Amino acid sequence: MKRGKFITLEGIDGAGKSTQMEVLKSSLHLNGIEYILTREPGGTPLGEKLRALLLNESMSPETEALMMFASRAEHLREVILPALSTGKWVISDRFTDASFAYQGGGRGMDYSRLAVLEDWVQGGFQPDRTFLFDLPVEVARERLMRNESLDRFEQEREDFFLRVRNAYLERAGRFPERFVVLDSSRSPEEISKQIEESIATLCK
Repeated sequence: MKRGKFITLEGIDGAGKSTQMEVLKSSLHLNGIEYILTREPGGTPLGEKLRALLLNESMSPETEALMMFASRAEHLREVILPALSTGKWVISDRFTDASFAYQGGGRGMDYSRLAVLEDWVQGGFQPDRTFLFDLPVEVARERLMRNESLDRFEQEREDFFLRVRNAYLERAGRFPERFVVLDSSRSPEEISKQIEESIATLCK
């Protein structure tokens, strides 16, 4: 059986990932592709418990990174890899690039330490396509402020998100073969078209 494709959505909080998730789902449906939706941190019963701690409890950057990768290890083995092996596509709201952006860029953790965890948990496994929703930090923050409640990450200061955004763009520059950088300041229709065109190339 042909292996499914692994698609990830990345970007700073407020960049518009959730809005375009429906477009991605519709594009896969129109192409007759079976898929599952998941997220990080989370995606499994254990992962969702870790997610609640990560988003709401204060902790050191090291603890944060280790919990993220613990959740990811469970997620890979229990959800992502089994689904891909049956031919289904997996769409994940965030994956390892988020750790390099948030714990690496945002928290200032050494990338080499994160790379060790990445290799240990994933053993070379990477997404087939990563959509990076890029938006100026001040615009993303303005969008976030419309929410009634913000989690621990969403409450971070603007300089934190500047570092996260820069780390994401650095990551995209390192892996251009799988990254598609989307300008989230463009109209939803323009972004949707770019996503649909990218998915079409993966379906060939």
